[in-house]
Amino acid sequence: MPPSKLDSLYRRMLITRFFEKGWGKPENLHRVFQFRKIISCRETCFKLVPRDYPVEITKKKRYSDSTLIEGNFTTPLELHMPGVVPEAAQQAYFQLLLPNKWNNEQHKPICIHLAGTGDHFFWRRRNFIAKPLLKDANIGSIILENPFYGLRKPDDQIRSNLHNVSDIFVMGGCLILECLVLLHWCERNGFGPLGITGLSMGGHMASLAATNWPKPLVLVPCLSWSTASAVFTTGVMSQSINWDMLETQYYSDGQYRERLSKMVTIVDDAFTAGQNFIQNFNRSLHELKEDIDDTRKIQSLQCETHNNSVEDGNDSIFLSKALEHNQVDPNSMPAPLKDMLDKNVSCNSNLTLIQPDTVERSALTKLMQFILPTSSQSKSRKIDITKTNWWEREALQFMRGMMDECTHLKNFSIPFDTSLIIAVCARDDAYVPRDGCSNLEDIWPGAEVRYLDAGHVSAYVLHQKLFRSCIIEAFDRAKKVYGKANYKDLSTAFK
Repeated sequence: MPPSKLDSLYRRMLITRFFEKGWGKPENLHRVFQFRKIISCRETCFKLVPRDYPVEITKKKRYSDSTLIEGNFTTPLELHMPGVVPEAAQQAYFQLLLPNKWNNEQHKPICIHLAGTGDHFFWRRRNFIAKPLLKDANIGSIILENPFYGLRKPDDQIRSNLHNVSDIFVMGGCLILECLVLLHWCERNGFGPLGITGLSMGGHMASLAATNWPKPLVLVPCLSWSTASAVFTTGVMSQSINWDMLETQYYSDGQYRERLSKMVTIVDDAFTAGQNFIQNFNRSLHELKEDIDDTRKIQSLQCETHNNSVEDGNDSIFLSKALEHNQVDPNSMPAPLKDMLDKNVSCNSNLTLIQPDTVERSALTKLMQFILPTSSQSKSRKIDITKTNWWEREALQFMRGMMDECTHLKNFSIPFDTSLIIAVCARDDAYVPRDGCSNLEDIWPGAEVRYLDAGHVSAYVLHQKLFRSCIIEAFDRAKKVYGKANYKDLSTAFK
């Protein structure tokens, strides 16, 4: 189904603009990339936070049906990577909402709630998720303030506008280790089963945090993703990024191109994704005919010489036949098309000059230019031609590589018990494009993924009850599987 138009409209209405100061300090990025290899492995990451890590309780208030507790602690990331976390974000703040009476003294479920983009302070998660969970299922909640948000927002940061790309990775590193602190604290105080959840960005941060807990853990990520690369390069969120600043900084400072770019790896490769798109091209007959007509229009506009026109005519026949069979096999291309893709082609300014070391990428670009019409050549469909060639933009590829390196779930350990995972995704999500991205079921066998026929914004607004019901169901699973033992004893057994 097509991406939600509401998502695109909502994104345009916001004045949030990300990464106004660029990528971040090269030395900080270098340290982050190296530290990622430590926190992505459960055995090494778990050792970074001792079981008795100090947590201070600063406030406690009792209501008729619940007790609200506030506390704080120093983020462990500052201890392991001094100077990377801004001073304002170094102290972690949380609220704990507990029922005054547990239904079962040996079953005290607690769920940690991580914030989505723009979710500052505690009130939204407390009122829309934590309180209903307590009322409906006797589940307690810990609401953790995100670094760079609310009480942890740097003074010179406006709203949720992170200054640097590196801030995303610092945020994730903080939350991974801070969740370990809170899970240890819950165990020391006899709570269990334990779980983590979050919406949108919070859901992905919850997934990353869950990979490093070596015991059964409920996980319910809602409207999240397997990697942040698609969100920041092809989703509507990419419209709010200062690409001019990033490209200027990338090309002007050799450290990004020469040193840091070699430290990252694209997991879901863009070229492979493009090949899959062509090989699995499956549309209605009416749409295929439109594509073929648009192909001929593009050919007439792009190639002015007689020879190129002849070659393009042959290519049109080849592509038309290939489309009818739902495939484009590079090995069966006619000689004229092969020659055009393998040699440097000089046509007009709209064609990309193929260099010897980029034949495959440029070949894909050529095919995509033939298949995908531009906005100027199709009155019925508006497609931004600048996005047709996005994989050729080196700075954007660097962004994709950085995001995959530090956020792709394939680079992290598999959670201890994937049967306790229920993920909720929106089919029409324009914030979280899924084409060319790994499916959660493939990364974490045993995890359950449920799909909503909605976009990102509409799902967030209209389906809060569904998100809560999935959390309750996942905790019920944990109770059935591990509920016979006292959770304090159970936590000791898994040490």
